[in-house]
Amino acid sequence: MEDFERQMQFVFQLRSRGVTNSDVLKAMEATKREPFVEGIFQDRSFEDTPLPISCGQTISQPTVVGLMTQALEVTHRCKVLEIGTGSGYQAAILSHLARRVYSVERHQRLARTARELLMRLGRHNITVVHGDGSLGLPEQAPFDRILLTAAAEDPPRTLTDQLRMGGIMVLPVGQSHSIQTLIKITRSESGLDYTELGSVRFVPLVEGVAHDVLD
Repeated sequence: MEDFERQMQFVFQLRSRGVTNSDVLKAMEATKREPFVEGIFQDRSFEDTPLPISCGQTISQPTVVGLMTQALEVTHRCKVLEIGTGSGYQAAILSHLARRVYSVERHQRLARTARELLMRLGRHNITVVHGDGSLGLPEQAPFDRILLTAAAEDPPRTLTDQLRMGGIMVLPVGQSHSIQTLIKITRSESGLDYTELGSVRFVPLVEGVAHDVLD
């Protein structure tokens, strides 16, 4: 009963902070955060705060995850590209909403761990790729939706080029280690239309793949 009450409080917290789309709320309710959080931080999985994970990365604040997912306007026909798999939490939520999710992670350890966890959780419409997220995934393009969970100084042209006409990209934009702005980009016949969604803080988007020491 305690976990049920915490989950209800979790959903109420999301709603009160602007995550109002019912499909997004259902997807987040169905995706418990605890399996994606490590060690001593698992007890804090219901908190609306970012938490550390391996490789010096973080699992994002649930409210920010919800607001980004809501802005992406994912439908069950969408093929989604996520840049920055991290723990796999965001990809798992997207998998409840989309037809197919491709997620690129530059840290091999994170990619492997997320892939194994998502398989155990039965999220079979997610493909986790170890690679350079700044390049996107051109062999699977175009995408209906693209989501970046790392901040770029400007929207990368390599990624906007992989966005289908009418598609939507959501990403944080700004200088590393400072407050960034969450941006929604819609690709139209006239070009790229930009909407600012608010201030956020994310790790920077880094080119290349990381050279992790694997267990």
